Amino acid sequence: MKLPHRLIFGALLFPAAGLAHAAGPAMLELEATIPLPGVKGRIDHFTIDTRRNRLFVAALGNDTVEIVDLKQNRHERSLAGFGEPQGVLYVPDQDRIYVANGKADRLDILDAASLAVRKRLEAEDADNLRLDQKGRTVLVGYGKGALRILDPSTEQALGEIKLAGHPESFQLEEAGPRVFVNVPTAKQITVVDRVKRSVVAKWDTAGAAQNFPMALDEATQRLFVGARSPAVLLVYDTATGKVIAKLPIGQDTDDIFFDAARKRVYVICGEGRIDIFSQESADKYSPAGSVQTAPRARTGLFVPGSGKIYVAAPAAGSSPARVLAYRVH
Repeated sequence: MKLPHRLIFGALLFPAAGLAHAAGPAMLELEATIPLPGVKGRIDHFTIDTRRNRLFVAALGNDTVEIVDLKQNRHERSLAGFGEPQGVLYVPDQDRIYVANGKADRLDILDAASLAVRKRLEAEDADNLRLDQKGRTVLVGYGKGALRILDPSTEQALGEIKLAGHPESFQLEEAGPRVFVNVPTAKQITVVDRVKRSVVAKWDTAGAAQNFPMALDEATQRLFVGARSPAVLLVYDTATGKVIAKLPIGQDTDDIFFDAARKRVYVICGEGRIDIFSQESADKYSPAGSVQTAPRARTGLFVPGSGKIYVAAPAAGSSPARVLAYRVH
């Protein structure tokens, strides 16, 4: 994909791909490049095992889950036996790793210490996973349109919430019962009540399509949704469901994160960059620069506690698959 002139100019100035294309100090610094040996194809989402400081990477195209030692910034182990792993989730209370397998139509539950598979549950096209810390449940998006609710202590299903299409990224309120769900086939954000297990609202995507990633700033009641057609960041007021900002972003986004401490939004774009926006107020957002990453690097993880952003760069040509570790400034 051809990059705009300003980004090409920035890449020439900053060949290490670790500096923001903006005046002043860099917001993101490339701290480490961690190879993922033998990993081919698309890479999907991440989770972090906070107890052991390990990163779990869903290598969807490789049918593996890759483990990265974050203390040493090195690849630790490759776990085989999955079928297009998409979502991964660490559940600290039970010390478990959940792996959602799209092609294998199942949810695998692993012991985080031994990495042995404890249980496998049927779940058609299992995708994104979230931990409801308040409700002490795990939610998985799956199938032609549903969120399944699981009890991690018993590893049993408690029920599900039907949706108009396959759910992509979804985010949970901590202070309230709502879950905001991207349903791209319906071109909507579906709002569900996870206590009543029912749909309570449907918001349109303001003329945009392919709404996959999402982040939430619950303190200011703002929801951030990335769309690919056209490539825009939509900012919703969660009190009204109205779009209050629509900002251009890079192509092929698949992950968005909100940095509450620095009042920033990070949009990971598959065309090979992270777009950064400053939250000047709940209703005002300004572009703060872009960081060059790698082609098709569209997923990652922001870890607020360590101030790190990890980005998955798939293998391309002579470049092996790798995780790019950025320090946030």
